[in-house]
Amino acid sequence: MADGKKDGKKQIPLRLSPKLYAAIAAWAEDDFRSVNGQIEYLLTECVRQRKKNGKYVSDEIDVPPELDLE
Repeated sequence: MADGKKDGKKQIPLRLSPKLYAAIAAWAEDDFRSVNGQIEYLLTECVRQRKKNGKYVSDEIDVPPELDLE
């Protein structure tokens, strides 16, 4: 099902800068994943690391970094 009810996944709107999208798309291609799959993988790994380390993310995460992806 397109709305994610079958597999329990939620759909969310996500806005990315063109540079960040391009970097994730290139990384996804290297890993033979879709962009959506890569984002899900990266978020899953971040959550896993946070649970493993028991640490909270810095308050600075609210400020998007300027990416130097050239």
